[in-house]
Amino acid sequence: MNLVLASQSPRRKELLAILGYPFTVVPSSIDETPAAGENPETFVVRVAREKGMEVASRVSQSVIISADTVVTINNQILGKPADEKDAARMLRELSGRGHWVLTAVTIVNQMKQETLEGLERTQVWFSPLTDEQIFDYLRRENVFDKAGAYAIQGYAGVYIPKIEGNYFNVMGLPLPLVYRLLCRTLS
Repeated sequence: MNLVLASQSPRRKELLAILGYPFTVVPSSIDETPAAGENPETFVVRVAREKGMEVASRVSQSVIISADTVVTINNQILGKPADEKDAARMLRELSGRGHWVLTAVTIVNQMKQETLEGLERTQVWFSPLTDEQIFDYLRRENVFDKAGAYAIQGYAGVYIPKIEGNYFNVMGLPLPLVYRLLCRTLS
């Protein structure tokens, strides 16, 4: 089996390695901009599918894994921050509240001409944050490649008292879902 991860995310690469399958990385090059009026679930599923299909058009005889993760609050997508001001705005919005992390996964098995998809949802709660805590956090970590301007596995974890759902989903690759889909397509 030639397994391909359609992502340049170091976190996804690290998480997929846990499953023990050898794989190569072929990042996708699709536009990740939400369409006007597109809700977070529709958006994340569409982007994961497009990433997988775009990479599938460039490889052969492979099983491609693609994923997309968004942070959403009040049905609004918090993507990757544009700059420090945008990151601080996102963290203020998350402060003292619960929000959802959605990750869509697509598996394209070219040998079976089969595409499987799944969506994982995890609720995450942030403690109330002062501006001092927000700017301290932003000095500690590079958040510009992270949806919602935080990484649960980093220093932001000290401000997250509770999650409901899969921890790896918040990191960007829900391993139980990926494993179930891989088992289905490889059987």
